[in-house]
Amino acid sequence: MPEPDPATDQNPTRLRIGFLLAPRFTLSAFATFVDVLRLAADDGDGSRPIRCRWRVLSADMAPVQSSCGIRIEPDERLGDPTRFDYIVAVGGLIDGGPGLSPDQGAFLKRAAQARVPLAGLCTAVFSMARFGLMDGYRCCVSWFHHQDFLAEFEKMRPVSDQIFVVDRDRLSCSGGVSAAHLAAFLIDRHLGRAAARKALSILMIDEPMEGDRPQPGLPLELHARDPLVRRALLAMQQNLHAPLPIARIARDLGVGRRKLERHFNADLGIPPADASIRIRLAQARMLLARTDRTVTRIAEETGFCDASHLIRVFRETEGTTPDLWRQSRGVLAEDVPA
Repeated sequence: MPEPDPATDQNPTRLRIGFLLAPRFTLSAFATFVDVLRLAADDGDGSRPIRCRWRVLSADMAPVQSSCGIRIEPDERLGDPTRFDYIVAVGGLIDGGPGLSPDQGAFLKRAAQARVPLAGLCTAVFSMARFGLMDGYRCCVSWFHHQDFLAEFEKMRPVSDQIFVVDRDRLSCSGGVSAAHLAAFLIDRHLGRAAARKALSILMIDEPMEGDRPQPGLPLELHARDPLVRRALLAMQQNLHAPLPIARIARDLGVGRRKLERHFNADLGIPPADASIRIRLAQARMLLARTDRTVTRIAEETGFCDASHLIRVFRETEGTTPDLWRQSRGVLAEDVPA
């Protein structure tokens, strides 16, 4: 990639990014983020790092293999983090190892001490949290890894109903195409909205999305168009085992209970409480069909008071009991533990 000549450059660099790649990192999140920088950095699609520059950093300069097998060669050693405006860590497979290395963690801590903002793409927030760098901060986690995060960091509450989160000098996104929108947010902040729109449009992404846009892709029993309703449904999905009161969900979303109910009735034709029941019943049906868990355990995992409560609600909607429904799907009674 040709480097601009500082002596003749009429567009000085306004955004400098250093990347840390975890072993088996997610290539799509990294590549999408970089491509937004690349397209905003130059006129047209010339790809020269003029207004933005980016470097992949390493402690040992060894190639880093992504989760899909493609390797990336680092550009330079870790060094002084203050030469960058942001340090962006890219995570990968949850079961792919410890994540970022101790050297990378120490570098991130030096950056934090020097007040260099840190960003985590995809599962990088897991490593950042392990290093204590997310204490007191909100962080974005994909709905797909929401329970994984809670299992490891039980005192933290990840945000899984937004595509990215900016909390002071910590930024995080859920991965995938949300990396493009987080990169566009930084482009907008440092180069302007026109540069952000231009980069996204070349990538055939309609327009920049705000961070509080609901994450797409979470399988739900109900399909809502209203963003407020979608976020409420996500909150219900993520708290199946201990359903949140509707008033609590409304408060967490920054609205009153009556407003939330009006949005549900307008979009889905049912109140939030009924939507919660339908989501939990859908999960119960999935567990009945795909696992050999007892009805008692399924009731516990889907937020019903007890097995009797689940059986009663299930019979009202399905016209049969959970055990008979399961048998009709081909799971024999003797296969199910008592």
